[in-house]
Amino acid sequence: MLRRSVQSSFFGRAQTSTAIWQLHRWSPSRGAWCSHHRSHSLLSPSLGSSFNGGLGQQPHRCFFFGSGSDNDDDGNKKDDDDKKKKAKKDEQDQREEDDENSSDSPASDASEKQPSATLNNSSKYKSRSPVGNGNVLLPASRLGFGDQAPRYPHLMALPVVRGPVFPGVLTPVAITDKKTIRAVEKILSGGSGGYLGLFCRKDYAPAHDLIAKGIEKPEVITDPSDLYTVGTFAQIQRMTKTDDMDDFDGDDDEEYPSHSLADDTHDKQAHDGQTHHPKPSASILLMPHRRINLLSIDDIGPPIDVTVSHWDRLTYVRGQDSSRDDTIRALCQEVLSTIREVAQLNTLFKEQVVNMVPSSHMFDMNDPYRLADFAASLSINGGDVADLQSVLEEKDPELRLHKALVLLSKEREVGKLQKEISAKVEEKMSEAQRKYFLMEQLKSIKKELGMEKDDKESLIEKYRKKMSEYTEVPEEITETIESELDKLSTLEKNSSEFNVTRSYLDWLTSIPWGVTTEENFDIKAARKVLDRDHYGMDEVKETILQFIAVGKLKGTVQGKILCLSGPPGTGKTSIAESVAAALGRKFFRFSVGGMSDVSEIKGHRRTYVGAMPGKIIQCLKSTGSTNPLVLIDEIDKLGRDFRGDPASALLEVLDPNQNSTFRDNFIDAPVDISKVLFMCTANDLDRIPGPLLDRMEVIRLSGYDVPEKLEIAQQYLVPKSMVSNGLMVKDETSENAEKTSKSMSHDDNLPQEENSPPPARYHLADGVPGTLSIHRSALESLVRWYCREAGVRNLAKKIDKITRLLSLQVVAEAEGATLTDKSTRKSDTWEVSSSNLHEYVGKPVFTSDRLYERDIPNGIVMGLAWTSMGGSALYIETQGIKRGLDSEGKPRGGGTLKVTGQLGDVMKESTQIAYTVARARLAEIAQGNSFFDDTDIHMHVPEGATPKDGPSAGVTMVTAMLSLALDKPVKSDLAMTGEISLTGKVLAVGGIKEKTMAARRAGITTIVLPSDCKRDYDELPDYLKEGLDVHYASEYSTVYNVAFGT
Repeated sequence: MLRRSVQSSFFGRAQTSTAIWQLHRWSPSRGAWCSHHRSHSLLSPSLGSSFNGGLGQQPHRCFFFGSGSDNDDDGNKKDDDDKKKKAKKDEQDQREEDDENSSDSPASDASEKQPSATLNNSSKYKSRSPVGNGNVLLPASRLGFGDQAPRYPHLMALPVVRGPVFPGVLTPVAITDKKTIRAVEKILSGGSGGYLGLFCRKDYAPAHDLIAKGIEKPEVITDPSDLYTVGTFAQIQRMTKTDDMDDFDGDDDEEYPSHSLADDTHDKQAHDGQTHHPKPSASILLMPHRRINLLSIDDIGPPIDVTVSHWDRLTYVRGQDSSRDDTIRALCQEVLSTIREVAQLNTLFKEQVVNMVPSSHMFDMNDPYRLADFAASLSINGGDVADLQSVLEEKDPELRLHKALVLLSKEREVGKLQKEISAKVEEKMSEAQRKYFLMEQLKSIKKELGMEKDDKESLIEKYRKKMSEYTEVPEEITETIESELDKLSTLEKNSSEFNVTRSYLDWLTSIPWGVTTEENFDIKAARKVLDRDHYGMDEVKETILQFIAVGKLKGTVQGKILCLSGPPGTGKTSIAESVAAALGRKFFRFSVGGMSDVSEIKGHRRTYVGAMPGKIIQCLKSTGSTNPLVLIDEIDKLGRDFRGDPASALLEVLDPNQNSTFRDNFIDAPVDISKVLFMCTANDLDRIPGPLLDRMEVIRLSGYDVPEKLEIAQQYLVPKSMVSNGLMVKDETSENAEKTSKSMSHDDNLPQEENSPPPARYHLADGVPGTLSIHRSALESLVRWYCREAGVRNLAKKIDKITRLLSLQVVAEAEGATLTDKSTRKSDTWEVSSSNLHEYVGKPVFTSDRLYERDIPNGIVMGLAWTSMGGSALYIETQGIKRGLDSEGKPRGGGTLKVTGQLGDVMKESTQIAYTVARARLAEIAQGNSFFDDTDIHMHVPEGATPKDGPSAGVTMVTAMLSLALDKPVKSDLAMTGEISLTGKVLAVGGIKEKTMAARRAGITTIVLPSDCKRDYDELPDYLKEGLDVHYASEYSTVYNVAFGT
């Protein structure tokens, strides 16, 4: 029997911890078990001095059947009588057991020196085997311990995965393979003492990683090379089976995938998040005795049958080499010192040492081999498997101590890092707690002195003060705020409901209830502000002036919903800010392009974490007024998904009859937004839902023509680009006058026309040549040959490119720097004109508007098309192909029409209609002409890479096919547009302004338009109509007469 007691203070600077072991061994002289006390100091600073005077080897073999209570104290004498009685009873029981053994197997002197294999196979011990239920098994005999254990050459091998098992350290191992469990049971019941060979697997990984690799049971191997060749000879102390094993008594071949370790089993189940079916499992407690070499694997199993050779005990004899003795002694002291240091750094490591010392029965600080094994076993959880295995395989004491010390050093570094992290966290926590306590003390002091009120009282007072500033708060809002204030006063500051209520009150009191900005009702001043920032756009400006005039007559201003539709770059977004300045309103812009969440418009409900109002309420808070100008940009690009349809949410916002009681989901109270002026921008009205479009007043922007672009470039784009690139600066007098005008824009004592800002004046910056400029001819070339789009965005980019290169040339010549050939100024002047424009922006993008300059061949007619670039000349080409004759002399096939040019579906239908109309008109004009019957027609629209669609080329296609059939060309200065019906009617089309501009660029003087488009043409500026001969047609006969001059 074994009893042990460990003093409470295991680690300390001045204390020496002592483990006292009371061992019972067989005394041949007395014929009974006798007690032997052995005591040794653990981890004390005086270990170095006691190295040579340590414990001696025990001459007799000791058997360990269990341990006494952990709370025994050998230094305490109050239980001496009980201990003596118990010792006498144990001796008496042992004598009876020895008598029974001697009757079955007579003892001899040799057996006393070398006990037999059934020394502890007594009836008393056998009666203790079935403990509790039948799931706990103990070995039938214990043949020896440590070096006195038997040396079986053939063993059952059990692979382990966490690391090698070192001799002398009690180790639990879990088994999940059914066949292996049955084999262990047979070993326990066979009377051989329950011995196994433990070998570490090379492919170590956690259990769930092994399963991912296809290794479901770590105790099952598929290749002999999976095991290391050095292992441990161990004896089973106890085996415990789960209750689930009784459910798996069937076929041994049935497989149940599981894990080899209990910890990994729980990790895997937590990882999967699933409940697994019961699996067979067992746990065995092993006492390793000695190292063994793996000679061969006789059966790969399971279970695994191996042939092994046992190691003899390695002993170190001192005195042979003094220098080596000193080295080993120093290593032993360093190992113990490192263990003590790591234990002080890491409490978990300290607990591991405390738990492992009692179970490590072969621990001896004076034996370098066993000390190294003990140190390595402490690093089993964090050490590398290969490093641990190298300690197990090492035979040299110095090298073994070195390797164990390396493992402990790693644990020490990890402990230092852990302590450093813990110190940082504790420092932050301490600082935060200190700050919190000081703040609380400061609040208490101020509250006692009357200098500060409670946080909740301050908040409530702040909300009441803000609401007192608003004169027109709706009654429902007042009741809601009072209710929320009462609730806030009863809530704890640290509760989540307090923060929700506070956020709600913040938004309720931030809405400017009844607050409006003073508006400008002077039409002259508003006109000057609009003309200052934008050129043209007369329809938008007229609408805003009408809006101002109505407000001046009524005395009050209501909201309005305007939608500006047009190509990109035409100033839709920028003019909205100018309109706000002209009206004297605050400006707020938000884009809805790609928006698919209704909450962005109507807000989130307060039940959600991080809820906040929608854009409309945010607009009122940020502008501080209830009558701002709100620009909803890109309204034609609204999205829609599972979170709702924002277009439907905007129906309430943009309806003048409903938005006076707009309800945001977060505010959950009516908010009047009827005084807000909404302006929307869109590129394509067809993409806006009909009900939403019906609520808006649409203003179409057709784009800028050449004169407008020139004025915009000269008055706005060039000065702006020069200033931004450092070539020009604004005059101080002009800048001061503009600031003064802005500061007096709401002064009622001054006439409104005097408040309008004067035109800005600029001059060249210092160091810039006085002749540097961009000539008007360069701007004309830019507009005509580089930037034909409807807007001016691309034109602004080209001008910026010119001014940046001019800035580089100015700085390079001032510094004498060398530039590349492309950037070097090649002309003698600093003026950019049409002649040297290509040096700054490259070659022209467009070279000519006409594919055929003079005489146009038969079957080709110029049409006019609308594009996003503002309109272009579009040629329609036709070609006839004579049919061949077959063997009988008859023509092959019939009259067919083939079209190319990447045409859309609508345009393809127009070609079929035009073909039918052309055949009908040819029969009327030239009876007997069988051109369409004898010839196949191929129609092509040039620039095949550009998609084309629309019905406006109908009259052009009919004219081109008739020109081919009659073999008669049309006028070279003629262009036309119009949709053709099947009966020859010419129908109206759109884009008259853009098409007229395209005709002027191409040098066309005669245009054929549908009669219904006369009103659109009459609205064009006179400079666009100058020099044009326009013919209006309602029937195709008029087009025919103009085209062929009949």
